[in-house]
Amino acid sequence: MMQRPRIKICGIKQVEEATAAVSAGADAIGLVFYPSSCRYVNVQKAEQIAQVIPPFISLAGLFVNHDMAYITMVHQRLKLSVLQFHGDESPEFCMTASRQLSLPFIKAVRVDATDTIMQSCQLYHAAQGLLLDRYDAAHSGGTGRTFDWRMIPKKCDLPIVLAGGLHSGNVTQALDQVQPYAVDVSSGVEEKRGVKSIEKIQAFITQVYQHTCHRIHIH
Repeated sequence: MMQRPRIKICGIKQVEEATAAVSAGADAIGLVFYPSSCRYVNVQKAEQIAQVIPPFISLAGLFVNHDMAYITMVHQRLKLSVLQFHGDESPEFCMTASRQLSLPFIKAVRVDATDTIMQSCQLYHAAQGLLLDRYDAAHSGGTGRTFDWRMIPKKCDLPIVLAGGLHSGNVTQALDQVQPYAVDVSSGVEEKRGVKSIEKIQAFITQVYQHTCHRIHIH
């Protein structure tokens, strides 16, 4: 049976955003602990959000060059499901954090060439998946812009999580072209920077579900 791509809504800052995303059918919620981001949440607010996440919905913590002590503290208070590294973390650091906290990890890759993806697949072979985002020298993600999906190799040893400029108007094309394991959206479901739109979240998730139903019907 054809598998539906998993859906992660990232950069959640409010309890209402989280509950709306879950109700619409999201598989995962992402919390950004990078203070320079407009989607940053402090641990106190993140705890409130974590409390409303029901069973079987993943809670991802997004970190950018944080130290192990901070990551550990966040996990102890929130009980994360997965670590998401968006900085310059080495494979050794990611694996150590994963082992110490008994959590899987995802490594974000800012794509500027096909070779970047293949090298990252080899370097971060212990990851649960690679999150592919647009390369931007000044940002660690969340640019709201797509990259050339043709740079994604057809064969990759790790599940691909596609990010970067996705929204309800282009996610169907992305699914057809890339066929990723999962899609990750943040700015594409916002009414303004850092503020989610419930309607856009629902529209995005609806497109993914309808695309899967259409493909199943065709096959």
